[in-house]
Parts: sequence; structure tokens; C-alpha cells
Amino acid sequence: MPRAPSVRNHSCGTDRAEPSVYTPPVIQAAAVMAPCDVLGVGANSVDYVNRLPAYPEPQGPFSKMRIQEQAICCGGQTATALATCVRFGLRARYIGATGTDENGKRVRAELTERGVDMTEAVIRDGPNQFAIIMVDEQSGERIVLWDRDERLRLRPRELPQDAVRTCRLVHVDDVDQPAAIVAATLGRETGIPVTSDIDGLTDRTMELVKALSFPIFAEHVPPELTGIKDPERALRRLREQHPGTLVVTLGAQGAAALVGDGFIHSPGFRVTAADTTGAGDVFRGGFIYGVLAGWPVDRTLRFANAAAAISCTRLGAMNGVPALEEVEQLVASVSA
Repeated sequence: MPRAPSVRNHSCGTDRAEPSVYTPPVIQAAAVMAPCDVLGVGANSVDYVNRLPAYPEPQGPFSKMRIQEQAICCGGQTATALATCVRFGLRARYIGATGTDENGKRVRAELTERGVDMTEAVIRDGPNQFAIIMVDEQSGERIVLWDRDERLRLRPRELPQDAVRTCRLVHVDDVDQPAAIVAATLGRETGIPVTSDIDGLTDRTMELVKALSFPIFAEHVPPELTGIKDPERALRRLREQHPGTLVVTLGAQGAAALVGDGFIHSPGFRVTAADTTGAGDVFRGGFIYGVLAGWPVDRTLRFANAAAAISCTRLGAMNGVPALEEVEQLVASVSA
């Protein structure tokens, strides 16, 4: 008999006249926002992860397949990056919109349990963002099908300026670009570094890129922006519009950066992948850790690559976030 797929869920009035006594008004002191290391502005998601024997195909034996394993996991670009930062010992605060449905409750509870400050998160009357993820168990590669209610769009005016002033670094993704541009601009004006997750292309992408300290592109973005496939040449073309460090993630091949005029390629770590969902987000959490530690870019890339590699050995985005000790051990073992 075939085995069934496993599922983890993861006062009274009175008529007597009282003497008139002046009582001074009580003035409530303004709440002081606690300092944090990282402020994240961007997306969250609840992911329905399905591990499949192979990628689905319209014809042939893979047009119908039994799901091998199912899991409900929390994710989203910025949310997962912040969960990574906290696992590495940093204090993180999240600003983004969540829904009022069970998925919204789930993601707020998950981030809170993981130690992310959710006091500035926005709650919208509507469904939370979710994704259906199909993972090929042979390679660990995945296809993501997602939906996000328009009511979840974060407005720039919902960004408290004190949140930027009380952090050491701002991290944004490009899901709500107007809010991301405002957050990045405030960060740069405050004199703190701003990291990013650039995963799409719109008419405001370059406006966001120019507002960042560290543009970190998904592999497909530099070619789309420049028309150049080669990562080094594409970054050098982008250098014409941004003078700072430019970074691109390269999947199993690791990551690369253009620092000044020098190109750095940091190879990926060899692992047996179970699910690549969230690897880029974990990479960014590792990169943030390196930036705040004051490391040079080559060391930061290597550390972030190791963190991302470990995350690929586990099912789910936040479920894949490694401990700091695991990352340090992998880096040390390969360096030895």
C-alpha cells in the first residue's frame, strides 16, 4: 500500500454633588522605540511546500504525481532575512503588511517566536500573502506560485522615521517599491548602510538601486537591466549608475561582487539540496551579519554563501535558517 504523504505544521453614577477639584491632565510620555541592529521593510509569506518526485510536465509520466511530503512554512524575502539575522544574534525589527486571516496570524506568531520585533508591523483586513511551492526532490530546485492581496501594499507614510534612526542597518526588498525607496533614502540620509533584495524589474528599479548602499541582485536581474549575460560585465555596466558595492547571487555557483574596480567571485558550497526556497533570503541575512561585523566583502560573501548552502538542505524558507555555529563550522571545514 502506498505511503500517505506526511504533513507538518510547522463605574456607577451618583446624584450627590461632588466638590469641584481641579485635576491636571495626565500627559502620556511618547513611547521610545528600542534600538535594534536591523530594520527590515518588505514581504512575508506563508508557504505551502510540496515535495514532488520530479518537475510536473504537461504530458507523460510526470503529468500526474503523488506528493511525497507537505509542509506549511513561513517565508517571504525580508521576513526570512530577518529570521536569519536573529538566529545569528542580531536584533531585528520588521515593518510590512500582514493579513487578518489564519496565515496572517501564523506569520506574526512565527516571527515573534523567532525573536523578530513585530511592534511596527501593519495588519490589514484581508488575506495574507501565500505561496504554493513545488520542490523537485531530485535537485531541490523549486517553482513558486504566489498571490498577494493589493490591500497588503505598504504605504511610504506607514514608515515611522524613528525606526530608521534607531537601527544600525536597513534592509529592503522590492515588493513595495515606493516604501522601499523611502526607507532606503532615509537610511542613507541617516548615514547607515542599506542592503537589499532586488528580484524584479519595474520602471522604478533603478531608482531603488540608486538609493541603496548594497544593491544585491537575484541572478536574472543584471542581464535584464543591462542586456549582458556575463555577471562581471553586467555589474560593470551597472557601475555607471551606482558607485558602491554591487552584488549578485548565482545559485549553486555562489555569489559575486564588484568592489571599486575589483571583481570578486565567491564559489558556492557543495551540499545535497532538499529545497532551495529561501536560500537567497538567508544569503542576505548572512551578508547583513558580515556588513555589521565590519568584514571585507570577500569574507562576507563566503559566510553568506555557507549560510545559504545549509538552508538548501532543509525543507522550507524559515525552517532552513541555520545556526551561527553551523555556518562557522562549514566555512572552517572547507577552508581547512
